[in-house]
Amino acid sequence: MAYVSVKGGEKAITNAHRWLEEDRRGDRTIPELTVDQVREQMSLAVDRVMAEGSCYDRDLAGLAIKQARGDLPEAVFLLRAYRTTLPRFGASLPIETEDMAVRRRVSAAFKDIPGGQVLGPTFDYTHRLLDFTLAANGETPIAPAPEAEQPQEYPMPTIASVFRHEDLLEHEEPTEGAEEPFDLTREPMSFPAGRDQRLQALARGDEGFLLSLAYSSQRGWGSTHPLCGEIRLGEVAVEFVPEELGFPIEIGEITVTECTMLSGFSGSASRAPQYTRGYGLTFGHCERKAMSVAIVDRALRHREVGEQADAPVQDEEFVLYHSDNVEASGFVQHLKLPHYVDFQADLQLIRRLRQEFFDRQAALKEAAE
Repeated sequence: MAYVSVKGGEKAITNAHRWLEEDRRGDRTIPELTVDQVREQMSLAVDRVMAEGSCYDRDLAGLAIKQARGDLPEAVFLLRAYRTTLPRFGASLPIETEDMAVRRRVSAAFKDIPGGQVLGPTFDYTHRLLDFTLAANGETPIAPAPEAEQPQEYPMPTIASVFRHEDLLEHEEPTEGAEEPFDLTREPMSFPAGRDQRLQALARGDEGFLLSLAYSSQRGWGSTHPLCGEIRLGEVAVEFVPEELGFPIEIGEITVTECTMLSGFSGSASRAPQYTRGYGLTFGHCERKAMSVAIVDRALRHREVGEQADAPVQDEEFVLYHSDNVEASGFVQHLKLPHYVDFQADLQLIRRLRQEFFDRQAALKEAAE
């Protein structure tokens, strides 16, 4: 049987695009989903697309989700592609998460952590039961929120401040004259990777992949089985220093999720025993992602604390090269595109090898007779 290339590809692609748009729209007797509805009622999906797309814009993320028919990796790809068209006029100052206007803050390590536990919006304590009132286009009545038993502290103390007086948790101070942070959007990945590069890659990484890596570490495929020191969700100010002014101005607020994981360290000849930490920070409300980033970050710090690296989660090249869902999706899905020449070459090789095999078999049979 002969294998030939399919012709008329341009017309087929045009028709495929039309069919895709028809499938995206669905039943036209049902009102079309609006970007506003996606943004407001699918907020966690929007936050994930913003985080992995490296672009903080809820409307654009909602549009990408709608256009991608809910395929989040495809929506991330769309948002990343759009991001590359935007002009860059400067870099903001580092955000100060210690000054976060906290909506949710929990610690699994300290029951009575200074500032208190703030449960906030969470699925953690819900029963995983389908709410059929939503299917009937109804809503469960929302009772007015009760007033807080006591005013919330502001700024709310961090997990680092709990340990500060005893120096039980490693702390990091800004270094005067330090180099500019690695910019993964402008520079190719390099190894060995600094922590700034690793955290950027993890913040943009695929949540499912990082979750699996974090899970593998907890199950023993790595040396990290941490305690959740703190998870914080809230709004932080973004400041920028215009050249014409020379001083910082606030240009907006963003929602972020921050996670600090605590992991024991037995000390060394030059360093007293203390807790080390893994750190995760993402756009939006992405707790599972931030926790996974923090666990993987700590696992990748094995060289700093003298741990043996013997698991995938501790191999920075494996983790960083394979965590980006845009690159991974592109590399896997390109296999759907024409590879006719490759296949023809492989086909000829297989046919030749088979013929040589059968010739040898025939020669052996003839010699035996």
